Amino acid sequence: MQGSANLNVMIKAARKAGRSLVKDFREVENLQVSAKGAGDFVSRADIAAEKIIREELMTARPSYGWVGEESGAAAGQDPTRRWIVDPLDGTTNFLHGLPHWAVSIALEHKGEIVSAVVLDPAKDELFWAEKGAGAWMNDSRIRVSGRKVMAEAIFATGVPFGTKKTLPATLRDLARLMPACAGVRRWGAAALDLAYVAAGRYDGFWERELNSWDIAAGLLLVREAGGFVTGLREGQEIFDSGSVIAANGQLYEPLATLLREPA
Repeated sequence: MQGSANLNVMIKAARKAGRSLVKDFREVENLQVSAKGAGDFVSRADIAAEKIIREELMTARPSYGWVGEESGAAAGQDPTRRWIVDPLDGTTNFLHGLPHWAVSIALEHKGEIVSAVVLDPAKDELFWAEKGAGAWMNDSRIRVSGRKVMAEAIFATGVPFGTKKTLPATLRDLARLMPACAGVRRWGAAALDLAYVAAGRYDGFWERELNSWDIAAGLLLVREAGGFVTGLREGQEIFDSGSVIAANGQLYEPLATLLREPA
């Protein structure tokens, strides 16, 4: 595997955290869990994984800034670069013993994601990308799907839970999209949803109320795999709005048009 020094640091950190998470996943029923909010849980495994990643990344690049789901944001001496990290995307899956969760690490430079790693330890799948170098899974190049017809396409999304306010909008989306496509999946890990779009497993993905660490790495994966990624509403900045549409080149416009229809 060829990659930059930064990418190799990211992969090393993701794999180290992944080994720790796999160990805890095998004993998931014994984890001590504290509630962060309705339907949104944090475990000792989650916190320990972020600590591992932060130590690895900040030891290698101590001047970079940091944004982590559990520890928040910290400015670095180098104001142009920062790590954006979700140590355990799919926490609810993890705590229920469902083997669909990931470690997500992105490197941002001057406001743009330039390196990305999404590791699925349970399936031993490492998705990675660097700006201008394509997207990869393990040692194989990946591309978005080539499907052109909505009726043959499978899309993914996240369905709001607990106190989230976007359930009515998402239900409207589903009512519009499901009659027009081959299926919609809700697997509960946005980083993997985007990685699956990049790998051609899904033809597209959309979701609201996301955080930067949920999607930063996945955005670069899709773009480097030849896909399109924008905010859900035309002109929206993804990180500012927390909403995203991702799809292959043939299906992006029909998907976006359908989702953007007035209520």
